[in-house]
Amino acid sequence: MTGRNRSSTASRDPDALLARAGIQPDRDQDQHFLVDDRVLDRLPTYVEGVDTNHVLEIGAGTGALTDRLLNVADRVTAVERDARLAEFLREEFADARGEGRLEIAEGDALSVELPEFTASVSNLPYGVSSEVLFRLLPAKRPLVVTVQTEFAERMVADPGTAEYGRLSVTAGHYAECEIVETVPPEAFSPPPAVESAVVRTAPREPNYAVDETAFLAFVRGVFTQRRKTVRNAIRNTTHISGIERPGAVVEAADEALLSQRAGDLAPAEFAELARLGCEVGGVSSEGATSGEEAG
Repeated sequence: MTGRNRSSTASRDPDALLARAGIQPDRDQDQHFLVDDRVLDRLPTYVEGVDTNHVLEIGAGTGALTDRLLNVADRVTAVERDARLAEFLREEFADARGEGRLEIAEGDALSVELPEFTASVSNLPYGVSSEVLFRLLPAKRPLVVTVQTEFAERMVADPGTAEYGRLSVTAGHYAECEIVETVPPEAFSPPPAVESAVVRTAPREPNYAVDETAFLAFVRGVFTQRRKTVRNAIRNTTHISGIERPGAVVEAADEALLSQRAGDLAPAEFAELARLGCEVGGVSSEGATSGEEAG
């Protein structure tokens, strides 16, 4: 395990960084800069005990979190899509870049090539939280992400609860997820209209074996019809799941599963049905379309 121990190094003041950048936040780009020193100081502590050789940050903004990550990581790659902020980061952190400890990746986190990383800590742009997460989760690395509280609650929700959905199943497929703190709107500049939460994920292998693409596509399909029974959802969503013979899947499945609704099924039960889709339903990885967004 690697990582730096520079806790005695003074961190840059987030308000001063914002002033030096001289940029008015663009709400259309989800720019809400985290400026609460206490929250910023805590975020890197949530990856204590894991490999911080190369930490990835999505949405670096003015670099307040980047600065703190450099205190605990050997290397940091900071992704920023705003060209003005990317240029500011290159100038503000010229020393770290010159030492080979920081790379600024200018571009959209949904399309820019992401490096191999050992952990990721980010204040995610809220409008694309799910899409970004489902680029990061398959890497099976520890993540710490600040997201809307409602989104965080869906990530950690249990079957049978109102918050439980496709996001819950998909996130849980890759990792153990926990909310480690909530963050009030006034911790940001400008304050968002909602409360935020910090979620920590620890990668894990699921306790079931299943073709991953087929599983994710099946979950996606069934949740598009979450008010219907699983039996009907299987028949109605073949264009998403890739199941060619839904009747065969229904015939082979346990009636106790078929009579429930998507929000009541545990991940292992989704996996059982997805397995039947592969075994008797004619689905293949090529035919399934898991998609990137999760609701």
